[in-house]
Amino acid sequence: MILAGGVATRLGAQAGDLPKTLLPVAGRPFADRQLTWLAQQGVDDVVYCIGYRGDQIRDYVDAGAKWGLSVTYVDEGPNLRGTGGALRLAHDDGALAEWFAVLYGDSYLRVELPCVFAAFRRTGLQALMTVLRNEGRWDRSNADFDGERVTRYSKTEGDFEWIDYGLSVLTRDAVRRIPPDEVADLADLFARLSAEGQLAGYEANERFYEIGSQEGLAELERHLTSSKA
Repeated sequence: MILAGGVATRLGAQAGDLPKTLLPVAGRPFADRQLTWLAQQGVDDVVYCIGYRGDQIRDYVDAGAKWGLSVTYVDEGPNLRGTGGALRLAHDDGALAEWFAVLYGDSYLRVELPCVFAAFRRTGLQALMTVLRNEGRWDRSNADFDGERVTRYSKTEGDFEWIDYGLSVLTRDAVRRIPPDEVADLADLFARLSAEGQLAGYEANERFYEIGSQEGLAELERHLTSSKA
């Protein structure tokens, strides 16, 4: 699942008339980079949760054949429901597998997906969150991790050393806990799961990048240009 429905508020005029996931980054639409990476990681099926300017994402990605993927869509329309609400809509539309990975349409990640999936299957828990030891370096830290589970998670309060890396694995049952037809933040579900001991953790070792802000977009541009990726 790729959550790509949000408005590019922090980018302002820099986003122009494009949704974030189609912004050019070092000469290529960001979605191209993200889908190429997913295909390289052995992913076959992708569901885009779209909303703001979602028609442009459909036109560009289409059914995913360019990347050897099968791509389908869940459309929030003009009434955006937040990250949690988008997943609940996907659930109610019958688009969710029994378990699935979810990431954001503006996140540039480098983690081995087969290893993440294997770790999740070993846990028997409702969800797994990839985490990075951040210590306030790249964004506000928001999680405690004991080596096996995310024991505490909050986007708004607390003193943490770890941060949500931007890729999680969820069961369909976990998504049923999100109220239907409401605006909801996925962070609230993660906070509840961590409090209940139902949120496993997986440590990522390479930092993340994001294109949701002007600073983040410029930083990723520099990284890709210097590494010629």
